[in-house]
Amino acid sequence: MRKSFLLVAGLVLAGCGEPSSPPNIVLVVADDLGWGELGSYGQTKIRTPNLDRLAAEGMRFTDFYSGSPVCAPSRCVLLTGLHTGNAYIRRNDETAERGDVWNDPALEGNRPIPPETLTLAEVLKEEGYATGAVGKWGLGWPGSAGDPNFQGFDLFYGYNCQRMAHNYYPTHMWHNQEKELLDNPAFKARSKLPPEADPNDSASYTAYKGNDFAPDFMLSAAERFIRTSADRGTPFFLYYPSPIPHLALQIPDEELKAYEGEWEETPYVGGKGYLPHQKPRAAYAAMISRLDREVGVLMETLEELGLVENTLFIFTSDNGPSWIGGVDRVFFESSGGLRGRKAQLLEGGIRVPMIARWPGRIRPGSTSSFPSAFQDLMPTICEAVEMESGIPVGLDGISLLPVLRGKGSSEDFTRSIPLYWEYQNRRALRRGDWKIYQSGHGQPWHLYNLKDDSSESKDLAKENPELLGRLIAEADATRSPSKLYPLKGVDGPFEFHVEGPSPR
Repeated sequence: MRKSFLLVAGLVLAGCGEPSSPPNIVLVVADDLGWGELGSYGQTKIRTPNLDRLAAEGMRFTDFYSGSPVCAPSRCVLLTGLHTGNAYIRRNDETAERGDVWNDPALEGNRPIPPETLTLAEVLKEEGYATGAVGKWGLGWPGSAGDPNFQGFDLFYGYNCQRMAHNYYPTHMWHNQEKELLDNPAFKARSKLPPEADPNDSASYTAYKGNDFAPDFMLSAAERFIRTSADRGTPFFLYYPSPIPHLALQIPDEELKAYEGEWEETPYVGGKGYLPHQKPRAAYAAMISRLDREVGVLMETLEELGLVENTLFIFTSDNGPSWIGGVDRVFFESSGGLRGRKAQLLEGGIRVPMIARWPGRIRPGSTSSFPSAFQDLMPTICEAVEMESGIPVGLDGISLLPVLRGKGSSEDFTRSIPLYWEYQNRRALRRGDWKIYQSGHGQPWHLYNLKDDSSESKDLAKENPELLGRLIAEADATRSPSKLYPLKGVDGPFEFHVEGPSPR
């Protein structure tokens, strides 16, 4: 049985009037894109003109967070509005009871979210929206309870399985529950160049390429979905979780040329879980520019169809930047001066870019430092479309529409629910400018004032024991136990549940 709804008053935007029809929603989620990897967030080496334009035409958030420091739980938070203390998926879970998922290519897919899960796609579909998910899923294999078609999406096209998304030249994509074959060899991706291969010879890397670059097909599917919905006169929700720039480093040669020769390169020969590449810096930059171009295509499609004014366009990332597989996050300053990276609950692992554009409703070129996160997107979108049934009850997020309307810094608008994360016995909570962080069971809690110390370099725990205690108590109170992912010392004396290798 689905969760009940709480009726809330519809939004009337001051000075803008009522929209002529329900707004379309385009939600683009990058994969492992760091807080500092866009031009509008200070990046100087990688070119992102379309995303910079999106920021100039909308609002840029400086203190926005992903749902988790890794892929699957972050997506679960985004689609359900529940933080990782209450969400069903709280880590990357490969469901090892199905078999050897890391070596059996027939076992695609990750642990499925349950059938009773209420998703953003379901609530929008009930409002008459066409719903499409194009990109990387990671919340249940085809035919399982977590299949996107069983979780509110009319269309799914892309990678169902996170592991399969480690290769941009796969043998197939999933179109709903059917495989769509691509013209690529069915090679088993090697993680390291063979000893006899010359790492400086481009011919050594031909085994890691194919003919059909998967992002081309996903972008085409997204365009078709927008055009079909527009032709039918149907409001639409496009969820576009791109696999870029998640490893492996793979980009067509013609796109690599944009950065070839710009920097000194040390070939990445593999050996750390991902495919080799001769020019890793150029490849990584080209991948992010490729993502930027895809956003540009979606923007142009909306412009061509006259849909810009009535579309809320949101761009963000599922977690912070990677640190292995040839990624040089120090060189690109990927975390933008923040401490940490993917798989950590430090700021660099969870603070991500977020840009929102909605002409006539969001002031162009505006910026917000209001602390917010993935769990806020579901209530925000529900209120933006003025759902008759209202915002679902029991969510861990709040609607950001007051922020988008320029009221995020006023004293009368504050968070009623703190921001909270847990991942593999690590925990963090943010309340206002204060953040507490624990690196693991039995480890001390740290306290930071992010307004004065966004790099988390000065621990104030010993100076503020009462505040620290209140925030720890709030962290305990805001979560619920999980049998799949119990916290040591909190959920009971049972052993920590581990399935499959650590996320890479």
